[in-house]
Amino acid sequence: MWTRMAGTAGTPGTPRVLRAMNDRAALDLLLEHGQLSRTRIGKLTGLSKPTASQLLARLETAGLVLATGTTEGRPGPNAQLYEVNPAAGHAAGLDVTPQRIIAAVADIAGRTVGRHELPTPGRRTGVPVVQQVTDALDGAVKAAGLTRGDIHRLVIGTPGAFDPTTGRLRYASHLPGWHSPTLLDELAAALPMPFEYENDVNLVALAEQRLGAARGHADFVLLWNEEGLGAALVLGGRLHRGWTGGAGEVGFLPVPGTPLVRQVTKANSGGYQELAG
Repeated sequence: MWTRMAGTAGTPGTPRVLRAMNDRAALDLLLEHGQLSRTRIGKLTGLSKPTASQLLARLETAGLVLATGTTEGRPGPNAQLYEVNPAAGHAAGLDVTPQRIIAAVADIAGRTVGRHELPTPGRRTGVPVVQQVTDALDGAVKAAGLTRGDIHRLVIGTPGAFDPTTGRLRYASHLPGWHSPTLLDELAAALPMPFEYENDVNLVALAEQRLGAARGHADFVLLWNEEGLGAALVLGGRLHRGWTGGAGEVGFLPVPGTPLVRQVTKANSGGYQELAG
């Protein structure tokens, strides 16, 4: 949502661009601190009181900000407080494993408002992957009291990695049905919102970078050990996926004394993962 605001702003340096940048800065502060007054926003952004007032009026008119109350217990008149409107936008996430798909919906403030688990046992479910995705998503959307049209973005996390050059899932032979070369096109046709796909361990690294143990660190490696071995690499604050999306698939590293994985699309054992397992 914020990207679209900035992307339509016009030529860098124009008043419209500056307004969009100020709006974004204020939204980021409200998401970080919660309720803030106009004076506090002005101090944190360096904007004058009139400019901060105009900014908040724009955001309130756009439905992005709510006036929620006033300050109390301080000298002088009470000040109006503002916060991000949590209903201004919603995002959904899908966590995919061979056994189940967990779908969750969050509001713009990051609060989970709906959750649904769809069992997908065995290789003979008979249900196409696209239907599994939409069924899981619809369950979470219903639990949140929303419709598909209320979801602004969907992120699908799976083991393995989609090769950006072919659009096919690699390193995850244990996910039946997810290796079709037309899967991404089929999902795009079935879903009304933009969606992204990402390796599940990479998503864990992004979560740790923003909220967890890696907060404040621009360079780190996350090693994942659950049903399989994996890793995620963040350098300079940016996630590195590798040329074919396979960065971090350390489970397939060749190790003396273990079978060499020659076709990772057909075998899910061998290499370091077999030794450690």
